[in-house]
Amino acid sequence: MEKSATAYKRIVAKFGTGLLTGGSDRLNEKVMSGLAGQLAQLHAQGRELVIVSSGAIASGRQKLGLAEQIKDVPFKQVLASVGQHRLVSLYERLFNRYDITVAQALLAKTDLLDRAGYLNARNTLLSLLGLKVICVVNENDVVAVDELHETIFGDNDNLSAMVANLIDADLLMILTDTAGLHTADPHLHPEAQLIPQVEKIDLKIERLAANTTSRLGTGGMVTKVAAAKLATSFGVTVVIADGREPDAILRLARGGSVGTRFLSTSSKLESRKRWMLSGLSTKGKLVVDSGAAKALKKQQRSLLAAGIKDLGGEFQRGAIVNIYDLEGARLGCGITNYSSADIKIIKGAHSGKILTLLGYDYGSEVVHRNNLVVL
Repeated sequence: MEKSATAYKRIVAKFGTGLLTGGSDRLNEKVMSGLAGQLAQLHAQGRELVIVSSGAIASGRQKLGLAEQIKDVPFKQVLASVGQHRLVSLYERLFNRYDITVAQALLAKTDLLDRAGYLNARNTLLSLLGLKVICVVNENDVVAVDELHETIFGDNDNLSAMVANLIDADLLMILTDTAGLHTADPHLHPEAQLIPQVEKIDLKIERLAANTTSRLGTGGMVTKVAAAKLATSFGVTVVIADGREPDAILRLARGGSVGTRFLSTSSKLESRKRWMLSGLSTKGKLVVDSGAAKALKKQQRSLLAAGIKDLGGEFQRGAIVNIYDLEGARLGCGITNYSSADIKIIKGAHSGKILTLLGYDYGSEVVHRNNLVVL
């Protein structure tokens, strides 16, 4: 599954607040200049680059002269409004030194909830790459509201994974102010060792991330590992590393050993299937028996009503649903031919009885194999 470093042509670089501020309460231009210089070298090599950047709130706080860490959501949105254009203007000034054009894209989760929005964002970012423009992406903090968890990405780590998916990236660098994932919390256990490579993000890895404290930013190691899990499922290699390391970006682009590298767990999926797998538009779930699970995973069959044991959520025909086995393991997802109300009636039944049970039918498959993504 893993790419060679020479195949890292399309790269997403995510910069955390702690990195961009140098641990202070304001953007550190010297740090950002160093990061931009490294990206400029990759740009000159013909690499395609997108930046996912935190720092808008810190920039706004700096402009307004506010040192206090105010947690009020509306006020944070004010800070983001003041700081976002200042952040991008700084990137523009830094990249102007290398005659590189910079663009800005503000994304909200609602922008990607439907197929059209997803494709619009994708097409825009790919067009910018084709024009050799470096796009600086951030969540649209001015309209995102923390209380409405379903309408926000929640942090720029998660957003960076979605952007990597949007543009079919080969490598996602999550650059922060910590060296990577350790065997224990390095803030509490000085003897903790850096984990250089993770082949699969399992419960053990997630627990290590959960037990690591975070001093700055909104994410922390939990969200970084969650983002890595999402991106690697799209076929993207992910590295969590300390962006303060000398030439960290250049070394990572060469395949160098910096931070913790998370290997991709799947091959690249075609665009529509990546969108389905992202979970942005998932409306419910289906639970299938062992026979159906085997047919999906081993035989690449469609999902029939007979193999469905249970379901969750209310959804209409054409919705994207997650598919689980009886042990609760996610098998994949797919576009259903029947609504949840229909499936409640036909689950466990032979396909030939669907017409009798419903009075109509949309075919023998509840989820056709062409509309399935199996993990």
